[in-house]
Amino acid sequence: MKNMLFIYNPRSGKGLIRNNLFEIINIFTSGGYQVTTYPTQMPNDCYRIINESGMKYDMVTVSGGDGTLSEAVHALMGLPIKIPLGYIPAGSTNDFASSMSIPKNMEEAAQDIIDGVFFEYDVGKFNDRYFVYVAAFGMFTDVSYETSQDVKNLIGHAAYIVEGIRRLPNYRGVEMTIEHDGVTETGNFIVGLVSNSKQVAGMKFLLDDSVYFDDGLFEVSLVRTPANPIALQQTLNDAITNRLNTKNFLTFKTSKVKFTTKEPLAWTLDGEAGGSHTEMEISNIRRAIKLVIKPNDNTDQQQLIDEMKKQ
Repeated sequence: MKNMLFIYNPRSGKGLIRNNLFEIINIFTSGGYQVTTYPTQMPNDCYRIINESGMKYDMVTVSGGDGTLSEAVHALMGLPIKIPLGYIPAGSTNDFASSMSIPKNMEEAAQDIIDGVFFEYDVGKFNDRYFVYVAAFGMFTDVSYETSQDVKNLIGHAAYIVEGIRRLPNYRGVEMTIEHDGVTETGNFIVGLVSNSKQVAGMKFLLDDSVYFDDGLFEVSLVRTPANPIALQQTLNDAITNRLNTKNFLTFKTSKVKFTTKEPLAWTLDGEAGGSHTEMEISNIRRAIKLVIKPNDNTDQQQLIDEMKKQ
């Protein structure tokens, strides 16, 4: 039998994993794996376990929110070989799972791991740290890691929106310089997203429609700081209708971007605190991790999988 390390966050998403744990392990065992389980006890536990013992296993599977997944990817990036990674979403918003068409039903997600194929997914590097699907700054972006797990469990991704709206009147934006692909631009921005995802914080606007997960490119969306309430309303209207080609936004695709600010700027990486910095270099590491996902004829990822099989 093959060996699987299964790490789960028992508190993510109202602790639903507890009601599904037996059947999940049964699915993995029936699929030919000898399963070692570990419930995380504290922050960075997932990272620590994979870093210490991940090389002993044929596959690592994690269940939790985007933060748990981010820890797993960060640990796997430090191993000398690509250990396949399975993911069972159990968080409040599950941006990554939604983008990759991973079922919210835990048993279905577990079975898809057994029936799935390898898909090499791009990973982001933020200075000396890794992230899975988004690095962000500005209004809304620190809400995720400052909102308690109990509140997230109670009202889900609405917790982010409610807290963000509460802060809106006091946010002034950030003056910065952006360098990418030989271009240098300056401006004042209220929100910035460097993403490889079709949604962030449960919301699908502010993102490019043509997102591919292994093309080596990020989708960068920057929202210029509105000068007055009328401009703010216009910016919101443009965002909701995904009209990102107006003067209120700066958007582009790139494999590498550098941000410079005079004052330290707080960032979030996959919804977790990313520290405050004055210089931020973000690069795309193409096809860095080996995900296990089930092909879906109705998604873009199937086309990419088909292309990989021909190589």
